[in-house]
Amino acid sequence: MVEKDVQTQINEINNKLDLLLGYVNEQRLKSQAVEDLISDVSIIGKDIFDDAVVTLEQQQVSINPEEIKLLFIKLLKNVDNFHKVMGLFESASDFVKDAEPIFNEVMIDAVKTLHKLEQKGYFEFIGELSNVLDNVVTHFSKDDINSLANNVVVILETIKNLTQPEMMKALDNGLAVYKNIDMENIPSMSVWKLLRELNSPEMKKGLGFMVTFLKNVSK
Repeated sequence: MVEKDVQTQINEINNKLDLLLGYVNEQRLKSQAVEDLISDVSIIGKDIFDDAVVTLEQQQVSINPEEIKLLFIKLLKNVDNFHKVMGLFESASDFVKDAEPIFNEVMIDAVKTLHKLEQKGYFEFIGELSNVLDNVVTHFSKDDINSLANNVVVILETIKNLTQPEMMKALDNGLAVYKNIDMENIPSMSVWKLLRELNSPEMKKGLGFMVTFLKNVSK
């Protein structure tokens, strides 16, 4: 019975030793792999460094180790700033993702609006306006434009006065009268008949208007 217990303990110890030896061997293999990797990386790094040195020499670029050290120190000092900048980029990226549907809707509405304007003929109208502008530029000189600029206030005041309700009504009445005159059947007037017409109330009122108008113009 005692021999069996001793044998069991020996077997357990052997199993534990096997596990321990397996673990040690595994760690050795990992260490060997790491050493091999470091060796390979060192070789690759040396090749890259040698190529970089040759390239820099060919480009006549000189490197100051002190400047590189200072640059590395500045990079380390500004790690927080880099984090902030990356945070801003991430925020901007999130904003673009969130705003993309809104931008799509705006673009769709803009396209629909442009389509409606095209159907209504706005673009053709603008094209004709460009022809009008070409005619203006062709038929008017620089001096004409300067004269227009100097008198634009007077022109606008005249237009403003012409567009007053009473002036528009007077112009409308005058045009209506002119439209109703039969230009083919205008009667001939002798001096005697003209004097008789001048004595009529309508002519007296018309002459009074003309005299008053001319007097005010002369003032």
